[in-house]
This record gives sequence, structure tokens and C-alpha cells, in this order.
Amino acid sequence: MSLQGLPTLSFEEGYTQLFGDNNLMLLRDGKTVHISLDKRTGAGFASQDLYLHGFFSASIKLPADYAAGVVVAFYMSNGDVFEKTHDELDFEFLGNVRGREWRVQTNVYGNGSTGVGREERYGLWFDPTEDFHHYSILWSHDRIIFYIDEVPIREVVRTQVMGGDFPSKPMSLYATIWDGSNWATSGGRYKVNYKYAPYVAEFANLILHGCSVDPTDHSSTCDKFDANRYNTIKISSDQRSVMENYRRKYMTYSYCYDGVRYAKPPPECSIDHHEAERLQGRHRRGRGRHRNPQDAAAI
Repeated sequence: MSLQGLPTLSFEEGYTQLFGDNNLMLLRDGKTVHISLDKRTGAGFASQDLYLHGFFSASIKLPADYAAGVVVAFYMSNGDVFEKTHDELDFEFLGNVRGREWRVQTNVYGNGSTGVGREERYGLWFDPTEDFHHYSILWSHDRIIFYIDEVPIREVVRTQVMGGDFPSKPMSLYATIWDGSNWATSGGRYKVNYKYAPYVAEFANLILHGCSVDPTDHSSTCDKFDANRYNTIKISSDQRSVMENYRRKYMTYSYCYDGVRYAKPPPECSIDHHEAERLQGRHRRGRGRHRNPQDAAAI
């Protein structure tokens, strides 16, 4: 299966607004979505369907100028269906003070395992506020791959030691913007400054290419061939070389090397001592939530 040339959807074809009232705007016949944060509220939208595996992507342009405390999230979750045993796959974009770059964080939760956050944090090789860039999640039975501009930046392979912590239940796709002043920038040192509001995140090229499921009994609409085709996508040797180079150059945090949180690394971690030496001492816990708490009931 090729990931090139997959069809994009308009907002009405695949999504629904979660919260934010007029802070969500549709442009270009619904092919572009603007969600904004002001002092009153953030905004968010979600896929109309639940999916069990697939390829999920959007082109995103982040707010420019001073964006400390602002969090833009593009993620999959089933927390509204499985409150105590939810799964989650995250891209979180963390704003910064003027002159400092946005950072991106990925995370994986499975079966309610929020006590074991699997965060990684990275810099970017471009300014994400100047133009749109593609952010994608491949989720199959066997692996999860996070991509930026078609470059794989992280792979999580299903293993026996991860057990139920590997996401395995149907999830919806979400996009939100919200106030993360209490943690997002330097551990909460820099807050959202609403003098610069509204903060606008732009989404385009929306792709929902997966196995949708019936929300009542979670039966899949995919036949066996369709369901298996996502498992055929692997990282090539050339892609792996690019991914490893990106991680060496831009990864600034990995839960596997956080000795403060974990006296012993979680069992799926494969420790690279050169990487450990580079990353240790830079760690700060980066977990967050994906929506303004006052709007949580809207989901």
C-alpha cells in the first residue's frame, strides 16, 4: 500500500466540531479549518467515525509570534468510550516565547496506562509557523509510525513486553488548541499572553484513511485484506537511516532515558548509551492534556 496520493476530505465529509463556537472557521469549501484560542475558549474538532488502524494525516500551520503556553494537538483517542482503559496516539505542539522555536511531542498510551507516559520531544528543521507541513500517524496491528513531511520520526513496534499498553481499541481523530500555561513552556514558567490572541492553528489536506468501526458493537467495516494492508507498511532501510539521523539531531527528550520518572526504564526500551549520555540531564516531564479543562465535557 502506498501512502502517496491518498484522498483528502472536506470538514463536512469526515469531521464534527467539538467545542469553541466561532473559534472554528471553515475556508476553501471546508478543505481548510482554522481553530483559535482566545481568552474565552479554545477550539477543537474530531472525526465522525471511530477507526481501528489506518493512516491519519493533516497539513498544519502553527500560530506565529509569541505563543508560550499554547498547545496545539493532533491525536487519536478513545477516552470518551473507554474512560478507564483508553488508548491514545499524540502529536502535541508546544508554543514558546518570541524568538524560540515551537517543539513537537509524540506520545503513546494503551489500555489506560497513563501512569507510563511514553513521551518523546523534538525540535524541527523548519519554522512550523511559516507554512503548512504534514504530520501523519500510521497505526496498524503491528506498529505505529509518526511522520513529519513523509519523514518517519518515531516507530513503536508491538511486542510481547508492551502487552496491553500497545493501543488496540478503536479511536477517533482529534485536533484541538488550548491553554497549557501550567506546563507547556519551561514547565509552566511562561504563560499564554492573551495580548497576542487570537492564536490561530490552520489545518488542511485532511486524510482519514482507515478501517472505520460500528460504534455500537465495534465491528469493522474493513474486510481482512483491507485490515491487513496497513501491516504491509514498513520503514525501508533508507527511511530508517533518515529517521535515526533526525532523532540524533533533533530529539531532546525520551521517556526511556528519564531516570527521575523511571528508576528502571520501561521494558520495551532499548537503551543506547551514547543517546543516554546526550539526553540525560535535559529531561523534564512533559505530559499534558489535549483540551482546555473547562471544555472537557464537550467531548
